[in-house]
Amino acid sequence: MVKHKIKSLIKTPGKAALFLWLFFASSYLFLFLLIVSVQFNLLNFFGEIPSFDLLENPRSNLASELYSSDRQLLGKYFRENRTTVNFEEISPNVLKALYATEDVRFFKHSGIDLKGLLAIIPYLLKGDLRGSSTLSQQTAKNLFKTRSDEYEGLFSNIPVLNKIIIKIKEWITAIRIERSYTKNEILMMYLNTVEFGSNAFGLKTGALTFFNKASEELTIEEAALLVGILKAPTLYSPVLNPDKSLRRRNVVLHQMYKYKYLDKKTYDSLVKIPILLDYNVENQNTGLAPYFREEVKKELQRWCASHGYDLFNSGLKIYTTINSKIQQYAEEAVSEHMATYQKIFYTHWKGRKPWIDENYREIKNFVEVALKKTPRYKQLLNQFGTNKDSIKFYLNKKIKMRIFSWNGERDTFFSPRDSLIYYKYFLRTGFMAMDPEMGHIKAWVGGINHKYFKYDHVKQGKRQPGSLFKPFVYTAAIDNGYSPCFKVPDVPVTVELADGKRWIPRNSDGKYTGEMLTLRQGLARSINSVTAWVIKQFGPNMVINYARRMGVEGFLDPTPSLCLGTSDVSVYEIVSAYGTFVNHGVWTQPLLITRIEDKNGNILQEFIPKTVEAFGEETAYTMLYMMKGATEEKNGTAIALRGRYKFRGEIAAKTGTTQNYSDAWFVGITPHLVAGCWVGGEDKFIHFRSMAYGQGARLAMPMWALFMKKILADTTLGIKEEDTFTKPLKPLPSEFNCHRKNDGADSVLNDKKKYYPSQYNYSEERE
Repeated sequence: MVKHKIKSLIKTPGKAALFLWLFFASSYLFLFLLIVSVQFNLLNFFGEIPSFDLLENPRSNLASELYSSDRQLLGKYFRENRTTVNFEEISPNVLKALYATEDVRFFKHSGIDLKGLLAIIPYLLKGDLRGSSTLSQQTAKNLFKTRSDEYEGLFSNIPVLNKIIIKIKEWITAIRIERSYTKNEILMMYLNTVEFGSNAFGLKTGALTFFNKASEELTIEEAALLVGILKAPTLYSPVLNPDKSLRRRNVVLHQMYKYKYLDKKTYDSLVKIPILLDYNVENQNTGLAPYFREEVKKELQRWCASHGYDLFNSGLKIYTTINSKIQQYAEEAVSEHMATYQKIFYTHWKGRKPWIDENYREIKNFVEVALKKTPRYKQLLNQFGTNKDSIKFYLNKKIKMRIFSWNGERDTFFSPRDSLIYYKYFLRTGFMAMDPEMGHIKAWVGGINHKYFKYDHVKQGKRQPGSLFKPFVYTAAIDNGYSPCFKVPDVPVTVELADGKRWIPRNSDGKYTGEMLTLRQGLARSINSVTAWVIKQFGPNMVINYARRMGVEGFLDPTPSLCLGTSDVSVYEIVSAYGTFVNHGVWTQPLLITRIEDKNGNILQEFIPKTVEAFGEETAYTMLYMMKGATEEKNGTAIALRGRYKFRGEIAAKTGTTQNYSDAWFVGITPHLVAGCWVGGEDKFIHFRSMAYGQGARLAMPMWALFMKKILADTTLGIKEEDTFTKPLKPLPSEFNCHRKNDGADSVLNDKKKYYPSQYNYSEERE
């Protein structure tokens, strides 16, 4: 019947022309009415179209970026790893590949390519939207999510029609985009919204992820690869499907040759080049200062919650106090030192288990107790309840896993029990360096590897500081009139406790020389008897008061043994507290962030550290003189800095070692930088068995020395070995120098009798 009518029309040209005219006229009218209906969302049949306001201010998930003080990118916080690329940062190779593959008539159309549109009519009728989309249409789809539920209408569930409606919306939005933005701006928006897979969104992130280079540095074949990925990021991933990715890249190169962006010779040579990647997916474990970034994230989330921002998609730019070079040197020093001592630790414990009690005997059931604290055990407990056999089976079932080693990651078969035992053998560490005057943290290394050891030993971890706490005790003495040259006998000291018991601390070697030692010598040699004598004069509460003024916030047990470092502190607290000495007696709260900007560079907030005047500059400088004794006095605990490590400049320092060598500490103070570190096992039961390896001067101080050697070797940092500590304006007393013949001890003693008659009995102490 239809066939007969068509033949009839052909035989009568007038009727055929009228039929065709009516057909096209009605089609155009229908299309016009449909477009108008879609544009105005008639009766909500079609759903909304992105508004003009949204077109002027498009939303996009932008990663917030974290920068060092020297403007190096430290890392990002994101849901979609996307960083804005500016037009001048786009390689011409990318643009040529894009034009040739996606929209060769980009500069000739106003949002809709009519030639391309005609090519897709057969596919539209089949419900297939392949091809023809201009870059402007793709930008509309990517940036304004025109296919999301947000823009659905009543007809959105009707097959074929829903696809036509979506396409019309993208046409309309593309035309609006073309009217609102220049061609270059559209290209920039498109390349900032595309996905490359591997959690890389936008050209800048894609270039970094697959080639570890800036987007403007991409070669022709690299640009072709990235543009090729856009068609299907998973299917054409060079990591997951390298063969398909190579074929797709060569298709893009052929398109570039076809449209005269490449000559035949260049094309022929490029298609022979294999895919060469420098692949690195950005995450919280990669890049500089991962532990620091996690700590900053906590502060930023609190700030964002109170200021109405989303850290993970607002595109904030956060400028931190970290110096990228100093951070790099700190990470290198930690890795070099810890790798060396890990080998020593393995040798030290060869054939034995390192978890021991106070009598150096292996702790029974240590592994079983530790297993019950793991997430895996808790998961199995929830799954199997009281069925101990099933829990035991899975705790001992070996599976393939990747593990950390100082020689690089390696694959092995471990059970959860094997894994726990393996990692218990690793020594842990925390290292921090700061500018004491500004309070700026310059380096923060919270552990040996953030991927495998998430626990942060700078601020999160707290351990007994041992002798590292002694400077707080001596500060109380110096600030209350004692001279560094005041002499105390190295004999047992008895302190009466509140419960009627007596506390008589021993020196680290268990011996007393009976020698009269100056306070400086007592601190330099870390003599427990001298420190106990000092705290006996003032009591622990006064010492705690000084520690609080210097930024120690954790619990401090108000007992005399506090003077030997029995209360836990963090590296963060200790380093900031020691900074008070070089900052003229003013404690400055460590600062992580200097300012926050929005995505357009507008400053949202600048940060200033909190300060507390802990004591006067005379006391501060005197304590530096006291602590320099560790590197200058005979038998000073840090004297190796002068001998073995050949440091010549002024260094105030203190080592710390706890009982049984569970914790090794060191803090070094130079005129412009304070840095400190802790080294120990994950549990206090895991440690060396002898002072030869376990003391702070051996297990911690070399790390600081490695770090400072790197710092001093870099002249661009402006930290010089010949720099000196700033003296106070007020002249120091004559008895300040303990190496003079008349050290002034008697005059200071008389002052003590005057101000502390009830606390001081000279004859009693001489006995």
